[in-house]
Amino acid sequence: MQSRKDLKRYNHRNNLYLVIAGVILILAVIFGVVLYNNHVASEKRAREFAVDHFNPNVTIYGVKVGNLTVNKATSKINARANNMALLENGKVTIERDPDTSTIDADTVATYFKEQHTRMPDKQSHTYDFKQLKAAAKKLETISKAKINYQVAGKNYNLPAKKMINQLTFKNGKYSFNNVENLTAKLNQIDKDVSTLHKSYTFAVPSKTKLSSNKITVKNQSYGWGVYVKKAQTAVEQAYLNQTKTIDGQDYIYGLGYSTYGLGYGKNNHGIGDNYVVVSLKKQEVWIVRKGKLAVHLTDVVTGTKDGGKGNRTPQGVWYIQDKQSPATLRGRNDDGSKYASKVQYWMPFTLSGCGLHDASWRTDWSKKAYLRGGSHGCVNIKPSEIKQVWHNVVKHEAVIVYN
Repeated sequence: MQSRKDLKRYNHRNNLYLVIAGVILILAVIFGVVLYNNHVASEKRAREFAVDHFNPNVTIYGVKVGNLTVNKATSKINARANNMALLENGKVTIERDPDTSTIDADTVATYFKEQHTRMPDKQSHTYDFKQLKAAAKKLETISKAKINYQVAGKNYNLPAKKMINQLTFKNGKYSFNNVENLTAKLNQIDKDVSTLHKSYTFAVPSKTKLSSNKITVKNQSYGWGVYVKKAQTAVEQAYLNQTKTIDGQDYIYGLGYSTYGLGYGKNNHGIGDNYVVVSLKKQEVWIVRKGKLAVHLTDVVTGTKDGGKGNRTPQGVWYIQDKQSPATLRGRNDDGSKYASKVQYWMPFTLSGCGLHDASWRTDWSKKAYLRGGSHGCVNIKPSEIKQVWHNVVKHEAVIVYN
């Protein structure tokens, strides 16, 4: 039987245990409350962080942007991401141009909305630069392209691999930075097919026969050449659009009053069946229409032969640049004085002011008039004969002037 002293000691020990247990319980409650509050605060901070920060495992255009804001992610992508596709000497690469902006904040914000969760999410999100990948694929296709350039009945093969020195894609645009090989090729084609300033044998009329005498003539303003700059642009677009054939007729040029090429595809060295022939030595004019002699004048007066080179009617193949009725011809006489001569019909064929026109003031229509008393370079025609010339001459048709 326990003594009163032992019982007292036992009760004291039990009370101590109860106090300790109570303290532990209180501490546990306090710790639990602290943990809970910390958890709530942590979740709150995480939610607040997720409001404007990317989730941890997000990659945009090959650059990791996890836990970054839209603005910081934009800066990082622009500083590190590839943003240019390059085709150079037949090879395609994807590179980075530090001077080119890769992405804007609005686009990054769009990706942010797509991956955004209320709480941070460790799921992986990858956004590729689809436009750049598509461009690189297109450049691969372009590198294998071949264009058939057709002009003047000839075909020229233009393989992109050899023609394009450098083609880039950046900022959403394709740019031909270097196509010197293509330029050289088109210049070569121009030299090969151009009829400007080319000499050839031409049959001119004699008396009433259409083509009895053969002479050598040279195209001056008449003819056409390859407009290299426009042709080059057309070829570049053909590469981009995967066009296989180009009609070179659409990219030619001419000289003189009209910058359009003349004589393309025509027979008779590009002259065709409508033309004017002027013989300086014979002082005669022939007008051919549809391959037949329509007008033959034996009493015209051309530029003064012995009055200085500036007054001579220039030889070569020109063309009727315009037709005016009536007109006033203005210029200077040999003594420097000005003149203004009214004519009823005016058909210029050079930019220097030579043309066909009536000359009511002229009295000397002899075969030797042009030797010392000819015109300033024009072909003078009698007023009584000018109408038939006017009605048979066609704008842009060739004018062959020979000695």
